[in-house]
Amino acid sequence: MSHVDPSRAQFDVFKGLARDEPCEMLNLVRLRAAAAYPEGHAQHGKGLSGAEAYALYGQQSAPVLARVGGHILWRGDFRTTLIGPEDEAWDHVFIARYPSAHAFMAMVKDPEYAGAVVHRQAAVADSRLIRNAPAEAGEVFG
Repeated sequence: MSHVDPSRAQFDVFKGLARDEPCEMLNLVRLRAAAAYPEGHAQHGKGLSGAEAYALYGQQSAPVLARVGGHILWRGDFRTTLIGPEDEAWDHVFIARYPSAHAFMAMVKDPEYAGAVVHRQAAVADSRLIRNAPAEAGEVFG
């Protein structure tokens, strides 16, 4: 089973959490070899790779991310899973930070973002989007 968009139940849980606190979203993204655009979309049948489609998503969503006050807090290159499903590998691993969950909601409701997210949906084979609240860093686990 792949996960590209949230289910209604998942989105309802997200909306039910505090909206005024900073919101950090852990993103794990696995791309398709070939982008899969819906029929009728301008990119349908153009032979874009998943990586090319995801790059379009990044370019087109960046102004919206900036407009709502969001930014990429951390990004890394996936190497291996030490604990977890052995068959999971990720093409993109990053944490996006929003000043609040309100800001994240504003981004996903923005018409410009709605145009960009089609590229994400065409590009992504599987993903995880995990909401976190910032916590104090330190020298110990837990």
